[in-house]
Amino acid sequence: MSNIPSSGTVNTTPPRFTEHKYLITLIFVTSLFMFWGIAITMGDVLNKHFQHVLSLTKTQSAFVQFAIFGAYGVMGIPAGLFMKRFGYKNGVLFGLTLFAIGSFLFVPAAAAASFPFFGGALFILGCGLSTLETVAHPFVASLGDQRTSDMRINFAQAFNALGTIIGPAVGSYFLLRNNVEGSTDLTSVKTLYIVIGSVIATIAVLFSFVKVPALIDPHGAVDPAAANVDTHPEKGLFQHRHFKWAVLAQFFNVAAQAGTWAFFINYGHEKMGFTDAVAGNYMIIFFVLMLTGRFVGTFLMRFIAPHSLLAIFAACNIVMCLIIAQSLGWPSFIALLMLNFFFSIMFPTIFSLGLKNLGAHTQQASSFISMGVVGGAFFPFAMGAVAETNVAHAYYLPIICYAVIFMFGYKFYKVE
Repeated sequence: MSNIPSSGTVNTTPPRFTEHKYLITLIFVTSLFMFWGIAITMGDVLNKHFQHVLSLTKTQSAFVQFAIFGAYGVMGIPAGLFMKRFGYKNGVLFGLTLFAIGSFLFVPAAAAASFPFFGGALFILGCGLSTLETVAHPFVASLGDQRTSDMRINFAQAFNALGTIIGPAVGSYFLLRNNVEGSTDLTSVKTLYIVIGSVIATIAVLFSFVKVPALIDPHGAVDPAAANVDTHPEKGLFQHRHFKWAVLAQFFNVAAQAGTWAFFINYGHEKMGFTDAVAGNYMIIFFVLMLTGRFVGTFLMRFIAPHSLLAIFAACNIVMCLIIAQSLGWPSFIALLMLNFFFSIMFPTIFSLGLKNLGAHTQQASSFISMGVVGGAFFPFAMGAVAETNVAHAYYLPIICYAVIFMFGYKFYKVE
């Protein structure tokens, strides 16, 4: 990549969170985490809204998640190749462009009242999100010392959690608040995504004027603890066991996330007796807990190794799923809310652990770990099929996912 000078010095100073020269870039890139958080959780509100206005079953509405997360499976490698060829900044601009185009395509989709057309728009939007995630994680990791990359990525993901709060809040207000049984009006969907597309296009224009400082060359640094140096350069990417397990863990992590989020409103409505709007408001609390978990997790990583905290949180979520599936009323609903607290650190921690000490393989590895997000395209169908009979029992399925994540954090995170 261009703009990467060589450094041959050994880092003997305590690692800092980042350096002053990276602050402006870090602020812009961190904001991207918030915007794709808004877009993904808006999809969960769309899932429920389309059940009403387009008369879809739970299984059919799962195509919302399939379109968004399926794009990750298609776009992960091309996004990584684009990033490698044209650099981090142009990768961000490419992702924002696809994001904006997908948003604006909601206008003709609403005019046609066509769910397949919406699926196409969501797929293009998802390609933009996939590109942004593929680029942003190694971008943030490179903006400072390798030893603090876990903290930087978790910090940036905290703003992703903020976006996941804004998404259902805005979506519930504009899409669910005035839901009328039998209504087929899609005007609110069209208006909302015109605004989203306009904001994203503006961010792209502003970021095009940001000058990205020179980054540290992982090949030139000789301190493996300080920089992302491949300690086994003779190995191919897929010979690094911790990377392969990170891809697998991320697949199951996002699978659990997508299914849990997609049917949260259904659980609130069917098991707690809430209206859709009230359940949507509880979803805001749901994501506030994820934001809280990100900040708490970032703090705890000062005292607990990231992989150990990941294993602990995964074990806690297995317990939460067991409680949720029992339909115990408020205890089960509180466990559902807490599921997101413990989920909070999983995505960024799996990502950062998977990128450790891969050197020249880092960008390609980021593509494959981003592709692991495709798990979110398929799991909602399985949960939706079970939820047609009993939405609570659908929450037995994520236990499989958290067991895999636990094994990664407990044992298979190790760089060999």
